[in-house]
Amino acid sequence: MKRLASVVGAVALAVGLAACSSSSAPDNAPSSSPSAADSTVPVTITMWHGQSDDAAKAIASLADQYMKEHPNVTINVQPGASNTDDLKQKIAAGFVAGDYPDISYAYGSWAGVLAQSGKVLDVTSQVQDPAVGWSDFPAAARETATVDGKTFAIPAVVGNLAVIYNKELFDAAGIAYPTPDWTWDDFRTIAKKLTNPDKKIYGTAYSVAGNEDTTWHMWPLLWQNGGSILSEDQQTATFNSDAGVKALDYLRALAVDDKSMYLDQTGEKYGALFLDGRIGMQISGPWNLYDLQQRKANYGVVQLPGTNGDHQTISGSDIWALFDHGDANRAKAAFDFTTWLSQPTQDAQWNIALGNMPLRASEKDTEAFAQFVKDYPGGDIFLANFANAKQPRPTVAGYDEMSQNVGKAISAVLQGQGSSKDALDQAAAKSADALTN
Repeated sequence: MKRLASVVGAVALAVGLAACSSSSAPDNAPSSSPSAADSTVPVTITMWHGQSDDAAKAIASLADQYMKEHPNVTINVQPGASNTDDLKQKIAAGFVAGDYPDISYAYGSWAGVLAQSGKVLDVTSQVQDPAVGWSDFPAAARETATVDGKTFAIPAVVGNLAVIYNKELFDAAGIAYPTPDWTWDDFRTIAKKLTNPDKKIYGTAYSVAGNEDTTWHMWPLLWQNGGSILSEDQQTATFNSDAGVKALDYLRALAVDDKSMYLDQTGEKYGALFLDGRIGMQISGPWNLYDLQQRKANYGVVQLPGTNGDHQTISGSDIWALFDHGDANRAKAAFDFTTWLSQPTQDAQWNIALGNMPLRASEKDTEAFAQFVKDYPGGDIFLANFANAKQPRPTVAGYDEMSQNVGKAISAVLQGQGSSKDALDQAAAKSADALTN
């Protein structure tokens, strides 16, 4: 499961949707409902997972289990692409060619543009069945799977941002480990103390790849400062408010003034550098716990620094997107399999076994999660941190384009190019059409 870390903009997907919009607009879309299906009819569905290694094996094994329990269902499990990022292009091409799956793993940031494709199932009424346990998912995950009041996906992976710190670097610098009540001033002070240019050690790191990984790391600072990403009607950018400028100015101070922030041009290096002991603190999520344990790293986890006691974070939720082929039996099979996959028994083999957060609140009391916390220290911190995830990322179709504009603005400022105010104002202006069309 790509550990959720490097989420990129969906340009290719948007192009694909535009190319097929004349034949796949919502008014002309195929229409089928899982509730109209015959559960005894033989049915074949296709699933693209975009995973590799252990995650790919886990999903294939779970599909085999499901087929044994439901002999009328055949699930063709395919990677779809070499990784989740590349699924964007494959889905876009599939929409144009009419060759797309029944189920696909997708980043939550793609939700808005997928929902507008005219190719997704509407399972809004089905998820209200008590057997689904919809309210058991984190609120942010439910909101990511629902666009304009219509649910078209089932949560696949959930996580949130906290600070993972290298205890050995802290000990070597004589710095006390951070406590839950720490502030961003504390973070900056510690980052400066940890930085050692001679040893190429940085206090912290930030992706300047200019994509969603760049963008979403700034949103908690924006929210803690009292700002918002969009207006209430979701049609106007508001991230360029005083709160947004203050957030970006803070990050700039670490990168440009203090030089305590490693700037990762690709967004793919800072995780490995943390494992190598060259970065003291990384703002990241539970998807890193698996690699940390594999390396036997000596690390700690603490919630994000706070502003006036507000430790808001952001929740990253990936989804199993459900696509409509005008066949009620396929629709039911896809919905039933993904909801089955999300149940605690299966989730223990999918998320928890692979070092990810449990999908459901009820899983915190299971033996599987108790073992997870033993195997992956800090997992309980991330679970508790969901209480700090009070606002979801927008799911409007224009979010992806806006995210790229914001990501480029952040990247430029962190590399000393222009002011925070000018960069964010320009990003807001560039995003106006995407948000209103």
